[in-house]
Amino acid sequence: MLLVYSDENAWTESEQNQCYTDSLELTRQLEANGQYLGAAPLQPISSATSVRVRQGKQLVTDGPFAETREQLGGYFLIDARDLNEAINIAGRIPAAHKGTIEIRPVVELPGLTNDVHKNTTQVSI
Repeated sequence: MLLVYSDENAWTESEQNQCYTDSLELTRQLEANGQYLGAAPLQPISSATSVRVRQGKQLVTDGPFAETREQLGGYFLIDARDLNEAINIAGRIPAAHKGTIEIRPVVELPGLTNDVHKNTTQVSI
């Protein structure tokens, strides 16, 4: 999983639109290489809702869990042979120029009914 973090206020509308266009091109390239499993940008953090359960009680709050300089803005789910290949792909994500791409392996749980986990090894960025 390639997690895309950036300061959502650091982008002009024009830059954000170009980032989406460039990201779509990257997904087409990854799909052509058989590496694309999924991707999506997220709505702004102002639309977030956080849910926690503490001492058996559900707590629901507006907004993200933590105040940070960079926010989770989207993801790419890819099929990469190893960390080096995932790093190479992460460097091609347009948002890496203004933000951070975090690479995280996906935990494969036996019995999880998700086609993405069948016969693939995923590495998150």
